[in-house]
Amino acid sequence: MTLTEQDRVSHEIVRCAREVYIALGHGFSEVVYKRALSIEMTSRNLAHQREYRMPLFYKCVDIGQKRVDFLVANEIPVEVMAFVNLVDTHIEQAMHYLEIYNMETGLLINFGVENLQFKRLFNEGYNG
Repeated sequence: MTLTEQDRVSHEIVRCAREVYIALGHGFSEVVYKRALSIEMTSRNLAHQREYRMPLFYKCVDIGQKRVDFLVANEIPVEVMAFVNLVDTHIEQAMHYLEIYNMETGLLINFGVENLQFKRLFNEGYNG
């Protein structure tokens, strides 16, 4: 996927999140927002997988899995949160997906505030 295509998909994900936020507001648990966001992305024909499990390796040995809230278009990991305040550890968690799996861009979306928050993250070490 080209950067332009990633931009388009990322913007569409944010549009979906805004639609969910307009309908629900803040104050629900993450699972409610994840369900609603999946419905919204499906209604817009945005290919995604929810609770996507990704294998984790250390020195070529499978040591488990990491789960991302959504993997959109097979390339963009999306983490959904419902916190009053985002802190650095939330951003670091989302960045780990990009770094560990050599992905170029991802999104962190927070529904837990009075105004929807989203942060697009870029992997500076990406070598695709």
